[in-house]
Amino acid sequence: MAAEDLSVILPRVLIVSRRSVRKNKFVNFVGEYHLDLIVKYGAVPVIVPRVTGIHLLLDSFEPIHGVLLCEGEDIDPSLYESDLSSGELSPEELEEIRHLHASDTAIDKEKDSIELRLAKLCVERNIPYLGICRGSQVLNVACGGTLHQDIEKELSRKVPEEHRVVHLNYENYDGHRHPVRVLEGTPLHQWFRESLAQEGGERMEILVNSYHHQGVKRLAQRFVPMAFTPDGLIEGFYDPDAYNPNEGKFIMGLQFHPERMRRPDSDEFDYPGCPCAYQLDHELEKKRKVIVRSFSLARDIYCAGNGINPSKECELQVGADFLESNAVLSEQQETRLTEMGATVRNALAYLEKMKANEERENTARKVMATMSVDQLTDLLSFYHTMAQICSEVLESKLHGLVNHDIGPFHFQNH
Repeated sequence: MAAEDLSVILPRVLIVSRRSVRKNKFVNFVGEYHLDLIVKYGAVPVIVPRVTGIHLLLDSFEPIHGVLLCEGEDIDPSLYESDLSSGELSPEELEEIRHLHASDTAIDKEKDSIELRLAKLCVERNIPYLGICRGSQVLNVACGGTLHQDIEKELSRKVPEEHRVVHLNYENYDGHRHPVRVLEGTPLHQWFRESLAQEGGERMEILVNSYHHQGVKRLAQRFVPMAFTPDGLIEGFYDPDAYNPNEGKFIMGLQFHPERMRRPDSDEFDYPGCPCAYQLDHELEKKRKVIVRSFSLARDIYCAGNGINPSKECELQVGADFLESNAVLSEQQETRLTEMGATVRNALAYLEKMKANEERENTARKVMATMSVDQLTDLLSFYHTMAQICSEVLESKLHGLVNHDIGPFHFQNH
């Protein structure tokens, strides 16, 4: 079975690129940590380029089975109820923020348009959505929430010294960590349950990586917090009505970066729960592996003519049943899945036919082994005569069919 046949049934996860400048030209990029994790857990990353007008072409990326939004600049404050004109921040403070966070405060209206549209699409259709850092802020704004223009100036100065948190460290991008308190009964609690039990029990804290100067100010009404920092900032939230782990469904935002929470000079995660948001539903993952195995067996039978161990035949059957039932995949793929399931099932039928022929051949060999030379000679002569007669009769019938088809045509033209 060709690799492209398998690719059409794997979940497609959209991820929007970020624009930067390299050699005086605009370039698009996406962090490979995200792409690696998407592929590792059985999905296909589909990069939506940040280019002008792409927000009008999002339908062309269907089917969409998931969306991951991550890197990017500050969201245009005109898209939500910001406090820029409230007087809470002075003009001098706003200028200081722009100077200190110059790489983030340059607004990208095109990226805003693309990502807000995708976030709203996920909410409307209950498509799995994971927003990391900016992606969590996009989700909150898309659903009516607001953001702090600058955490340091709006939030940290209002809390006691012992509760203040450093949310970004320009000198230690990947190594920076700060504590968050995880709320019990939330998806985050499920992901980090073992680590939380080991690291303090009742405190329910883990250390996370973050890199942001803005964050959720007013959480959109549909969402529920999953984690807080000591200064009170929401570090994770989700939609409880859209959360169904048995079907791999979730809509959530994480202000911190689980993909970057790794040991120094290693790909080992700080906590086993870090990659959980990227992971497919376990039952779907098991069934995906069955499909891969079934395709592999079918390919070997068709391409190489190889037989397989009888104990493996059930794997073909299970794979065909799964593909044809289309129990956990989108309706848009139903026709293609049915065709692919039929192909795998045909491989099973072909295998059974080969086995039946082999059994008949073995039986014939055993019978002939008991026959004399004269008997075998007579048998060979008999089948040779029968073959000639069959050829003559078959040729006569075919000739008759041709004349029968041509006859009326000539009759109608006379």
